[in-house]
Order: sequence, then structure tokens, then C-alpha cells
Amino acid sequence: LESSLLTQPWASVCFGESAFLAKACFRDTGYILLISDLSGVWYESADAEAVGQRSKELNKRLTVHVSSFLHHLCKLMCPLLAGQPDATTSFSCHHTAGGLSLHVKSELSGLPFYWDFHCCPAPMEMVSCHLVRPLIRMSLALQYQVQELTSLLLQKDAEIEDYRESGAALSRDRLRTEPFQEKTFQQNFMAEVRSSASPPSC
Repeated sequence: LESSLLTQPWASVCFGESAFLAKACFRDTGYILLISDLSGVWYESADAEAVGQRSKELNKRLTVHVSSFLHHLCKLMCPLLAGQPDATTSFSCHHTAGGLSLHVKSELSGLPFYWDFHCCPAPMEMVSCHLVRPLIRMSLALQYQVQELTSLLLQKDAEIEDYRESGAALSRDRLRTEPFQEKTFQQNFMAEVRSSASPPSC
């Protein structure tokens, strides 16, 4: 399940008034959920036996197979992670002692359906695999891309200046651009990054 979770994208979700990043993977054998508010990272991994036991505690009137519970949980969570939450399903969360609890309320076979995800702090290796390493790789890739684009812009400015010195003129003045200022661009970019460095909002 965890290896399959690596291929799942992060999604911005709201549980009540709280905003998070989350990803999940559901199978007939269980599920794994990873959630973060950019200050902490929590997860829950539950196999079929644990799901069956919890479903008996939370849904005494429902007597469906464990795989049906897992399939229904997937139907509730996947649209939420895809940005298309079901209006008939409600989600709420609250911090517990050392963890995070996510409560789900919906319907199954015409009866009320309840579920609680009991998430505990994610181990460092999991945080590294799903957050730290991908972010570092993406940061390095973007830095390289910026360097390549900066070099290309400076070359274009040099080419345009050579045309001007040769007597070339623009046919439409609105196409005129100012020479690229790398230092000014970097300062403005970092200012935007700082202003946007906050958890996703609902």
C-alpha cells in the first residue's frame, strides 16, 4: 500500500474549516492515508481485519463485507481528493493526544455510515519519501530550469541589442520589452515565494 501511495498526488482538501494536504490509497486488503498541514504529518494504515473491527464498532446496523466498507470509503475519499467532494458526505477533524482524528459521516445501503481515521505522527522515513525528497528534487529541477531560462533571456537581449545597433526597428512599438534584469527578477520572485509560504486555505 505504501509503495502505491508514492504514486498518488497530493491534494488540497478542507475538513471543516481546517486546510490540509492529503493523499490516500485504498485496496480490498486495507488502506493508507497520509495528511499534512505543513506543520505536521500524520498517517493511518489499516488492514482488512482492523477495518472490519472498527466497522462493527461504528456501524452496528450494517452487515456488509469488509471489502464493501473499503470500496465505500474509497468512493467517499477519492472524489474529495480530486476536488469534487460529495455534498451528502461530511468531514471533520480534531487533534488528539499525539495524533489527528478524521471523522466521516455518510450513508451506505440507505443507512447512516460513520468512519474515523485515527492518524498518528508519520515516521521520519515516510515524511522523507513522500514530502522531503520529492520537494528537494522539484526544487533542484526548478532551479535548473530558471538558470536555463535566464541564460536564454540574456542571449535574446544581446541578440535584440545587436539588431538595434544594426539599425533594425520594431514594426509595432507595443512589442518593445525592457532588458531582462536578473537581480530584480530574483528579488521579486523570492518576495512572492515568502508571501505564499503558508498552508493551503479553504
